[in-house]
Amino acid sequence: MDLRLSGATALVTGGSRGIGRAAATLLASEGCSVAVNARDADALERVTGAIADETGATVVACSGDMGKGDDVARVVDEAIESLGHLDILVTCAGSVPGGLVTEVSDEEWLEGLALKFVGYVRCCRAVLPHMQERGTGSIVLVVGNAGLKPSPWELAAGVANAADINFASSIADQYAPHGIRINTVNPGPVDTSRWDGGEAFASDKRITTERAREVFLGALPLGRLCTAEEVAPTIAFLASPLASYITGAHILVDGGQRKALLDL
Repeated sequence: MDLRLSGATALVTGGSRGIGRAAATLLASEGCSVAVNARDADALERVTGAIADETGATVVACSGDMGKGDDVARVVDEAIESLGHLDILVTCAGSVPGGLVTEVSDEEWLEGLALKFVGYVRCCRAVLPHMQERGTGSIVLVVGNAGLKPSPWELAAGVANAADINFASSIADQYAPHGIRINTVNPGPVDTSRWDGGEAFASDKRITTERAREVFLGALPLGRLCTAEEVAPTIAFLASPLASYITGAHILVDGGQRKALLDL
C-alpha cells in the first residue's frame, strides 16, 4: 500500500534502535526524508548511514538527549534546517524502570519522567509552532500499553505512559483546527534490547527466568513477544495522509495482552 509519504519529512527521536529505528527505516522506505535522533552520536551515525544505504532516502543524524530542554530545542532546529521543514514527529526516546511503588527510587522516577514524559512534552512544544505556521503536521507519540493497562509491577512506566496519553489527547483537541493530528501508539512487550523484564520479574518473584518467560507469554493471546517491525507500520500509517481523519486516538499494538501480564 502506498502511504503517500513520498517527499514528506520526519523527525524520529530515540531512533538508533528498537521501535524508533524500525519506524525511521519504514518512513525512509516510504519516501520520507528522515532526521533521526539518539544520545549516542557514534551509534547514530552508523544507524543513519545504514538506513540511507538500505532505502536510498535522505537520512540525517541529530544527536542529543531528549531529557534535556536545550538538546530538544537544538535537535528540532537541526532537523528543520537539514530537511527544510517537518511534516512528521515520532517520539520514541525514553524508557522508565519497572518495579513496585516501594522499589522505585526518587532518582529513577525523576529520570524516567524527565525523558518519557517531559521529553515528549518538550518535543511537541518545539515542533508545534512550526507545524501550526504551515497549517499541517502529524505527531505520533510511541508510549506503551501500561498507560491503558496499569500494573503495580510497572507503576512508574504506567504513570509516565498515562501522562503521555492524557497530554496527547489534550493537544490533539487544541491543534486539530490547525491541521495537526496527534495520536499515540501503545505497544505491549516488544522483543528489543530494552526488554529485560523477564530477569527483573524472576528476581522479584523468586522464580527462574524460564518460568518468568512462561508467565509473560501466557498473558499474550498470540503467544509471543511483538517485534519492532510489527509496531512500525502502525506508526507510519498514523503519520500518513491515509490517516487524515484520525486524531486523539490511542492505538494498542500488544497482541491482545491481558491486564495481568506479570501475575502468577
